[in-house]
Amino acid sequence: MSAMVKTTRTALILCLGVVAAPSASFAGAQAPDRAAGSATHASAQAGLFAGWVIASGDSRGLPFVIVDKMNAEVLVFHPDGRLRGAAPALLGLGHGDDSVPGIGQRKLSTITPKERTTPAGRFVASLGNDFGKKNILWVDYDAALSLHRVIPTKSRLHRLATPSILDNRASFGCINVPAKFFDTVVEPSFTGTKGIVYILPETRPIQAVFPAYAVDEQKRPSN
Repeated sequence: MSAMVKTTRTALILCLGVVAAPSASFAGAQAPDRAAGSATHASAQAGLFAGWVIASGDSRGLPFVIVDKMNAEVLVFHPDGRLRGAAPALLGLGHGDDSVPGIGQRKLSTITPKERTTPAGRFVASLGNDFGKKNILWVDYDAALSLHRVIPTKSRLHRLATPSILDNRASFGCINVPAKFFDTVVEPSFTGTKGIVYILPETRPIQAVFPAYAVDEQKRPSN
């Protein structure tokens, strides 16, 4: 077995072992805990992608986040690849993997439902201000894309708390997470440092969005 294969396999075991193993903070959570910031599962694609990030060093030693749009979930990792926390998320109402050009400069009232997408890609993110009193994680400032605490309306809190992911499409494109999750997982992870946010696609092949992942995937040995 080559050194590269050993490294990749070790990273996948580390990632999947943390992501998939039942625990009070992750896989063992029941549906009511979703509103407090506990996720119920991680998809196979998110687990494999996290393993690739660790093995390839693509996050450059920074904390990183994987936004799994297909499962409406956010996973936050320490720089060394250990899972720090996971939670359900509300995402853009519109299905798609690209931002509409110039959308960050438009008034919200002019953005149509189909334009309210959460774009896929790799972003260098950092904490900032939302022009109000609370901080947010800016994912793409020019496109006005951020990860932030959910607005505590009855409707949005209910959408996060339900076990179904069918009602998690509700935002203008930003990634909404439980306030407790933001305060205890996201904010500490990015305090004093920038990090990487990976938003996995839902309408495009993952290889088209992350070419380096496609190259490394082709090098993986088949069973």
